[in-house]
Amino acid sequence: MTDRWVSVEEIADYLGVSKDTVYGWISKREMPAHKVGRLWKFKTDEVDEWVRNGKAGDEFKA
Repeated sequence: MTDRWVSVEEIADYLGVSKDTVYGWISKREMPAHKVGRLWKFKTDEVDEWVRNGKAGDEFKA
């Protein structure tokens, strides 16, 4: 089964952070996100890899 696309709200809940933190990570162009129309979408497997690689460090706090 393929990994489904999730929204900003869903990825924030998944990671246990605020939507503002997610938008901050996107704006720094570090978080793997894909723009679909006006919406940001995520693949949880890409985000999991990004977190495992230490990219979600404490440098940014929203």
